[in-house]
Amino acid sequence: MSEPRSRVLYIDDDDGLRLLVKRGLARLGFDVETAASGAEGVEKARAGNYDIVAVDHYMPGHDGLATLEMLRGLPSRPPIIYVTGSEESRIAVAALKAGAADYVVKTIGEDFFDLLANACRQALDQVRLTQAREQAEAALQASNDRLEALLREVNHRVANSLQLVSAFVQMQSSASRNEEAREALLDTQRRIQAIGQVHRRLYTSDNVQTVAMDEYLAGLIEELQDTWSTPVSPRRLVLDAEPIALDTDKAVSVGVVVNELVSNACKYAYAPQKGGEVRIRLRGGDGCFTLCVEDDGCGLSEASGPRGTGLGAKLIGAMVGSLKADLSYDPAHSGVRATLTAEY
Repeated sequence: MSEPRSRVLYIDDDDGLRLLVKRGLARLGFDVETAASGAEGVEKARAGNYDIVAVDHYMPGHDGLATLEMLRGLPSRPPIIYVTGSEESRIAVAALKAGAADYVVKTIGEDFFDLLANACRQALDQVRLTQAREQAEAALQASNDRLEALLREVNHRVANSLQLVSAFVQMQSSASRNEEAREALLDTQRRIQAIGQVHRRLYTSDNVQTVAMDEYLAGLIEELQDTWSTPVSPRRLVLDAEPIALDTDKAVSVGVVVNELVSNACKYAYAPQKGGEVRIRLRGGDGCFTLCVEDDGCGLSEASGPRGTGLGAKLIGAMVGSLKADLSYDPAHSGVRATLTAEY
């Protein structure tokens, strides 16, 4: 079956030319209706279902540019071909700026009908290409929306699973009679919670691909504050973080590093039954971000050797390696100041 013929509305005050255009375009495969004035053409375009409209420039009452402006105000308008008997480029440029898809200069003979038909076909092809692009973009957006919804669901389930594992570890810790084992299990629980925080942020955020580090660290620091600060040994955790976004893997690594450094500072920087402050800063710029965790406590001593099991230091080293980062300690600082620098 042949494709349906495109419907054209031709607006021109010249009775003879309207008839010739109707016959000429019909021979070239178009169904043509005509209008004798701009006002009549606008009303027909409003009521009809035309694939394309051609408008003559020189008309009494509303000229072509005025008619073009009225056509542009319709809720759904087809592409418009501007027809002029003048070869002045000024008129053509004005029509194109006003929203015409193309323009054709009137000539005597069959060439005019061929030019008008070609302009109509090109405008229709452009409409089809635009529609195809919009449909493809809509399909891609729908696919992205489905993938984002799926990713949110995955992060939701991962966060719930990590919460469940954390609860199991806490139960095991409560059941243990060995103080050292109980502390090790509680440390494990805090590490699990640091990772779980990332996935909770992802499934509650509009962006499922990156983590807003200022918000993430604020939640993590709040949990660490509740864990380590007691009336007997108060610990004040101060966060100063810029709104930096990192992908999931890097956010997890940074969260583990913060958890370990802050936990070490809370446990070892200050004497038992004394208060102390731990400061956490996050800065970004020039393709890199810098994390600094510092306290005003007793500092590091090579003579004292590592404290605890050493697992925290191994975890920090592993996370620093995954970030391809540099981690340094400031020997001039009175307490401990650890600075991590890595690329986004």
